[in-house]
Amino acid sequence: MTCPDLTTAKWRKSTYSGNGGGCVVIAEQYPGIMPIGDSKDLSRAPIIVTRGAFSSFVAAVSDSDSPLGKIRG
Repeated sequence: MTCPDLTTAKWRKSTYSGNGGGCVVIAEQYPGIMPIGDSKDLSRAPIIVTRGAFSSFVAAVSDSDSPLGKIRG
């Protein structure tokens, strides 16, 4: 998988994020992939996963019965 040009990425953070500044951000405008960045330093290379993998991750952390869901509090 090649990294797309992210210089014009529109980064978005979750509405669940606080105002602390240390947030994970995503750029949703790229078909088939989901770039994941660090809001503190967007000059660092993002993690790029498939949309399917990102959807599975979100489902796991949203499920209070899964081990990942339990860490949300």
